[in-house]
Amino acid sequence: MRHQGAIWHDRKRNFLGLPWTFTVYELDRDRLFIDTGFLNSREDEVRLYRITDVSLTRSLWQRIIGTGTIHCDSSDHTLKNFDILNIKNSMEIKEKLSGMVEQARRENRVYTREDMRDYSREDAGEDDVPGDFDGDGIPDDRE
Repeated sequence: MRHQGAIWHDRKRNFLGLPWTFTVYELDRDRLFIDTGFLNSREDEVRLYRITDVSLTRSLWQRIIGTGTIHCDSSDHTLKNFDILNIKNSMEIKEKLSGMVEQARRENRVYTREDMRDYSREDAGEDDVPGDFDGDGIPDDRE
């Protein structure tokens, strides 16, 4: 199924790299669609700003036939973590998807806080936060 304004459209490929499957991936400006099934079909949609991490894996066989699998972590309630399996030009698509995710997160003002604690310090306690003098996890304004 083609969505209006689709930027990218591809099918999951079989073990020979041929698009003879019933899974279709489609990307537009702010959403990723995954349509699966033949007799009973299901279409999942994830907003790009909900994707938190994108990674690419390519087995030896995938490199030989020119495909790859993109793994996405998301905060979407129905998809959570999902794979875009065996697609052509996987490195290009991963980079395009990653850039579009960052753009969608900026446009929707969605930010994630990274855990910046230094776990290598042996004396660091569980609740140690720089400037936290009473151990409650909230930095105090004392000098």
